[in-house]
Amino acid sequence: MKTIPIILLAAGAGRRMGRDKLLLPVHGRPLLHRVATHALASGAPLFVTLPQNDMARREAIKDLDLTRIAVPNPGEGMAASLRAGLAAIPQTAPAVVVALGDMPDVTGDDINRLIKAFLADPESRIHRAASADGVAGNPVLLPRWALEANEFSGDSGARAILQQHAERVVLVPLPGRHALQDLDTPKDWENWISGKG
Repeated sequence: MKTIPIILLAAGAGRRMGRDKLLLPVHGRPLLHRVATHALASGAPLFVTLPQNDMARREAIKDLDLTRIAVPNPGEGMAASLRAGLAAIPQTAPAVVVALGDMPDVTGDDINRLIKAFLADPESRIHRAASADGVAGNPVLLPRWALEANEFSGDSGARAILQQHAERVVLVPLPGRHALQDLDTPKDWENWISGKG
């Protein structure tokens, strides 16, 4: 199987939570540790973007076998993280999975569904995770052609690519709401954590 790396975007400030959401505890570990561990379960190489001087997030994943990418200008938005991550992955990679640090339910199996769908696609289209009932979400697998044809700016991440090439986007359903559940606000956190028991 071709090696397709994962870029986990974890350099954002997450201001709506009121505190660092990626450090909030889930079963005794920071949320970022949980999300990174799930991504590593796919078996794909994992690159995690972090604010350049954020030692707390770096400490949260110190025991994991992954590549940490310092983002010197995370305040520019998601695109700054994406640019830093893309600069670090091997140029030979045919595609990259772009995942978000605040999506706690995305599993290694979910990521592998995206990768397998892409590898079986002779048209090399963009593959985007969706909920079980077909609502588009994240992560997103971007083929090399999509990466080379676009510049990333602002806080939209890959959104511009998805809009520009909408006819070349394939939805890949994941279980339940895995592709939709993110943790942006205290209410999001309260609802999610209460469902975990």
